[in-house]
Amino acid sequence: MTETWKPAAEGVLRLPSGRLIRGRGLRRPLPAGPEPTFTLHLLGSPPPPVAWESRWLRWPDFRLPTDRDAARSALKQAWSLAPDGRVEVACGGGRGRTGTALACLAVLDGVPAEQAVSYVRRNYHPKAVETPWQRRYVKRFAAD
Repeated sequence: MTETWKPAAEGVLRLPSGRLIRGRGLRRPLPAGPEPTFTLHLLGSPPPPVAWESRWLRWPDFRLPTDRDAARSALKQAWSLAPDGRVEVACGGGRGRTGTALACLAVLDGVPAEQAVSYVRRNYHPKAVETPWQRRYVKRFAAD
């Protein structure tokens, strides 16, 4: 089993199941400690290469994923890898797109969609999920 993230580390969200997911802004340096085993990049253009497994989901800043089916698949992949790996979700700043993705992961983990944004704001960052359409996306994520 891979060493997981430290639950109290900055940017690490503990989901109700115990899965740990690190949210990160790519404009900041890679945090100290073990590298991710998987990163889901949420960017409008391809990310820089990394030395570990990663997946790019086209998701422009302040917007929504360009392909909902690809987003659901990528988020399910990240969620399924989290019990045994160090999964990271990352966008430019680490709040809007990352917070939205973390809220969707919380929904996958059993948090009711109506409570997922507040769950992420309480347990990850108070300004996570920045736009009204990102909040609406999370509420509708469970129904898709």
